[in-house]
Amino acid sequence: MNKTDCIFCKILAGEIPSTQVYRDEQVTAFRDIHPAAPTHVLIIPNRHISSVNDVTEADEGLMGHLFTAAKQIAKAEGIAESGYRLIINTGPDGGQEVFHLHLHLLGGQRMRHPMG
Repeated sequence: MNKTDCIFCKILAGEIPSTQVYRDEQVTAFRDIHPAAPTHVLIIPNRHISSVNDVTEADEGLMGHLFTAAKQIAKAEGIAESGYRLIINTGPDGGQEVFHLHLHLLGGQRMRHPMG
């Protein structure tokens, strides 16, 4: 898939509406349309990277920024203290459905953790 076919690139370009909760020069975050938890936010790089398998050494700063943005969003969403999960799926067998690298931020009251 290239970025012209990518739904997340279309969201970034404003071609598809989203409920944006955060945006800076490197990443954008918006609510998942099929939430798996009371709080379910997707955090994506503003530049198309298909998956973790396509991350290079030049992307190390961006990857760290995904996590600092996640921390800021969790605080703004009121779940930083009670806890949250961060998930990145890679490839079809890893559960990746949209091939634009994205971090799932999930949290909320009594969220169950299948992996402890």
